[in-house]
This record gives sequence, C-alpha cells and structure tokens, in this order.
Amino acid sequence: MITRRTALAAGLAAPFVARHRASAQSPTRNETLLLVQEYGPNSLDMQGIGASQPVNGVALNCYDRLLRFKPVPIPGGSGHAVRMGDLEGELAESWQVASDGMSCTFKLRDAKFHSGRSVTARDVKWSLDRAVSIGGFATTQMNAGSLEKPEQFVALDDKTFRVDFVRKDKMTMSNLAVTIPFVIDAELAQRNGGGDPWAKEWLKNNVAGSGAYRIESWKPGVETIYVRNDAWTSGKLPQLRRVIARDIASPSTRRALIERGDADISYGLPPKDFKDLIDAGKIKVVGVPIPNGVWSVYLNTAVGPFTDVRLRQAVAWVLPYEKILQASLFGRGLDMSGGPETPQVAWPQPYPYRTDPAKAKALVQAAAPNGVSTTLLFDAGNATVAEPMAVLIKEALAGIGITVEIGKVPGANFRGEISKKTNPMVLNRFAGWLDYPDYYLFWTLHGANSIFNIASYQNPELDKLIDTARFTDDKAIYERSVTGFVSLAEREVPMVPIAQPTHDVAMQRTISGYQFQPCREPDFRYLTKGTAS
Repeated sequence: MITRRTALAAGLAAPFVARHRASAQSPTRNETLLLVQEYGPNSLDMQGIGASQPVNGVALNCYDRLLRFKPVPIPGGSGHAVRMGDLEGELAESWQVASDGMSCTFKLRDAKFHSGRSVTARDVKWSLDRAVSIGGFATTQMNAGSLEKPEQFVALDDKTFRVDFVRKDKMTMSNLAVTIPFVIDAELAQRNGGGDPWAKEWLKNNVAGSGAYRIESWKPGVETIYVRNDAWTSGKLPQLRRVIARDIASPSTRRALIERGDADISYGLPPKDFKDLIDAGKIKVVGVPIPNGVWSVYLNTAVGPFTDVRLRQAVAWVLPYEKILQASLFGRGLDMSGGPETPQVAWPQPYPYRTDPAKAKALVQAAAPNGVSTTLLFDAGNATVAEPMAVLIKEALAGIGITVEIGKVPGANFRGEISKKTNPMVLNRFAGWLDYPDYYLFWTLHGANSIFNIASYQNPELDKLIDTARFTDDKAIYERSVTGFVSLAEREVPMVPIAQPTHDVAMQRTISGYQFQPCREPDFRYLTKGTAS
C-alpha cells in the first residue's frame, strides 16, 4: 500500500515529476532520498558564467575530479568534514610530486563516463584547459591555486597525466580537489558543442561526467532528480540509488515536511528553525562552523559614497553585531566584532570595531555633513538570514545620517549582479573553499578583482602582502604577511565582517553518513538511509 508519506518520499505524489521507464529493479524507499531546498541549480555547468551556488551540488555528485578531500570526523560525531591538505584519489589511482616540487604526475584508475567511454588523460587535459580558459569564477578559482594556463596540463598517455607548476603554491594540490576542476567527457561535449570549443551552451543543459550520479530530470525552479551511476569506480558505490532535490521557497513548508517525516533532509532552513529543531530533539541537526566563511557588508571603494574611508569606518562602528547575531542567526554563529587591536594569524577573526553610534556619527558628520542616501542589496535566496540583517543595518545607519534603500536580488541572478561591481553596499556570505587567510582575502579583496571582490577594492600594498603569504615557505614571513594584510583590511574596511555562521543541516534520525564539503552543497555519495524504528 502506498501512503501519502511513502509517495512523497519516493517522488510519486507531485504531478511535475517526470515519468521514466521503470528499471528492472526500482529503488526502494530506503534507497531513495527526498531533499527539500530553497532553490536549485540554474545550470548544470559549474564552470559557466552566472552559475548559482546549487550548481556546485551537480558538479560534486555528477562529475569526478582527480582528487578529493578525505573525510575526517566532526568533533562530537554526526558526520564528517574535511581538512586542508588531507587528500585522496578520485579519478587518480595514485600520484607523485616530482623531487623538485615543480610538477605532479597522476595515474588514472579505470573509470567510464556516463556515456560508456573510458576516461582518458586527454579528457582530463581538455577539462582543465577549459577551466583555466573559460573565464569568470572558474578561471579565477583555478588561478587561486596557480593553475593558470593550458600548457601546465600534459596528457602523457591514456592513463598518465601531469600538472606542471608555475610556482610552488601550497594551495595547488588542494585546489584540484574543489568543485571546479571536474573532468568532462571531452569527445561528447565537443561533438555537441555546435562549434563552441568549450561547449558552453550544451554543458549548461547536459551533464557529461563520470560521477556517482547522473541527472534523470532537471526542472529549474521545481526539482532535480539524480539516479545512481552503477558503473562508478571512483569510490564506494553509494547506498542511495535515487535522490529527489525539490525546490520549495517557503522555509515553513520545508520545516513542516521535515518535522512530519515527509522529507528526509533539508539545507538552508532559517537559523531559528534549526535552533527550534535542536531544542525539540526529534530531528537530527548537524552543524559545522563554516571554515573561512563570514557574513559581511561590502562597501564599494570605486564608485558611490563609500569611496570615502571615513564612511566605511562609520559603518563598521555602528553595526549592531550582537543584535544581528541573535535576531538573524539565533546564535548559530560567532560575533566578528570587538577583536584585539593586533590581529592574530587566523581567519575569520573579529575586527576591533564594536557598536559605537557616537563615534560613527562623528565620522559621517566629517565626511558628509548633509548625510548620505544609498542602497543595500542582498541575495533573496538567503533572505531568511539576510533580510533581518539588512533591516537592522538600515535602522542603525539611519541613526547616523545614512539613509538606506534595501534591494533583493533573486538567487539565480545574484552573482551576475555583484559581478557588475556598481552597487554601493552588498550584504553577502562568502566562504572560501580552501581554509587559509590569504586564500580568503585573495578572493574578496585582492587586485585580481574576482567576482567576490564586491567592494572593487584595489590596493597594491595589500596585494603584495597576500601574494607573499600565498607563496612563502618561511613561517615567520607568512605570519607577518597575514597580520599585515588583516591590519590593513581593518583600517580600510572595504568589507565589514559581521558573523561567522554555522552550516546546519536537518535530517531524519534514519539518515547517516553526512559529509560537509567546502562548497556547502549536499554530497549524496556518503549518505545512507535506514529504517525508522
């Protein structure tokens, strides 16, 4: 007998689920996972311009990389996270760094793409060539690990591939394990590319991977259905044979589905809901402080009123940090205010600013005696946290003579909007995939001007300190460089850190094997589903 709950869990009740020919053995309920999320992917190509955050989940589950991060237990149990530099092979069966430290040679395992073709070193080369050449986020991410040009990638034979290093960079090997350098079925993509050497339009709408899951159905704004690739050889075959990731904008609906047991797992609920679920004790909540992750206000240093550093400092002195932490994050995070005058060798870390409206108002009076009118934008996909933050920021700034109009940008369009670098104020949560202070500020403040340098900040002195930290082998020089660029960022405040959030996931107690990934998207490969007692 099919009950309503069974139908929902199996994805049978909703009329928009695509019907496919039944396999010889349909997935059982324990092999089918229903994920409910606020919004899903706007593309199937994480390397494409304008790809939204959830597209990382497609890349993670449907494609393989040469390497992946090895799972390490989360303190207190309930799953695993990752540790920088702790790597294991995915498509790579083995690898060897050269004695001079200037290259690494990979031996590929026997693996097949979803098309049935064998994965070769030529596919790996084409894929990494694409990542460093396609532009936008993908190319900047590759550059962050000194992976910069196609000449670095060499297919020695079908199963042997080499990466030549342009410099010794501690981030290079770890950067091969993040979501971006995934390996594409080059022959299939090129055959369908319509003359585009990187098949951008075709890969936006099609997956050509070798990963543990294939896309069975993708309905943007509605749901994405994944089915297990039973031929996957780059890891232990997942228990879950089918995953339905359903887009449900209403957080109250998502919470209700979890509490009733009609959904198995949910990411992106409001912090208040996670706190309530923890307090009730019926639903399992796994929380990980997001490594290298911070909610910040970015103040445009190139155009608009915040080109004046006094106004940027005024914002830093007036923000109601503790109120935001409690009212917006419900304590699920760490306050980034009231830090020491001398920075530590760490990131995130609190800035020395604290809530002081009198000091903030004096700075505004000196810089703009008649006051300032401006706008504050945030990602509507994060509205449950960002909107109350924005309201509190608006109220605080009004008290010192800065009038703010709040604007919401749909999640699917947010990266495109911030890439314009024309908005005076932007509220954003950025989390660096590699957990190093120099990596975080490379993305957010370095003159390379990545999409996440929302403040459009340019400072050669800061760039030199960040670059020195990235490439030095000397511990003392590294520490001086880190404290130097953090001190400079504190004085110049192109971004004002507010809080380091906790990444929470709610799941039924029958769900195990949770794996936190730096991209913060669900990793279905490790999840298991038991039987309710």
